[in-house]
Amino acid sequence: MTPDDAPKRLRRIARERALGRHVGSDRLILAGLHALLTEVVSPSPAMLARLLRSEEPEAPALFDQVLEEPALLFHPPADTRAAKWAMAHWIAGQMADGTLDPATGTHLIRADVAYDLGHPEELQPPVACHLHLDAWQENGGVSVEELTKEAAEAAKQFLHSRPAETRS
Repeated sequence: MTPDDAPKRLRRIARERALGRHVGSDRLILAGLHALLTEVVSPSPAMLARLLRSEEPEAPALFDQVLEEPALLFHPPADTRAAKWAMAHWIAGQMADGTLDPATGTHLIRADVAYDLGHPEELQPPVACHLHLDAWQENGGVSVEELTKEAAEAAKQFLHSRPAETRS
């Protein structure tokens, strides 16, 4: 892990938590350890990384403290629909950059976003990819690798289809 990787991991976990995803204390503590090992300049990673199993309930509060010190905290939009769209873009971004498996990402978009937004047309390509991956059979003629590649491409197209002023 490089010094640039730890802040990226911290931001990714912060966004995941801010968007309502559960992140276990074990992942929070490990992120603190990675931040400590890559010398993120902040006293909280050391406190987070040293937590014992019996102290795991303290991890979320310490993780938030880690994020506040180097200003890594993510604040989702207050509007529920806007937060769901932010989540869709975040998931698609991870699929596009290879940090999230496309099968997992398309499942998350379908289950956690598209359903809550009433299945908008903009999310139909990744949702369709999820359905194809979910129904994939070995003798179906199309490889799972090809379907995974299509899902990653659908994520990239979704990201490029939004207005330029909303891209981050």
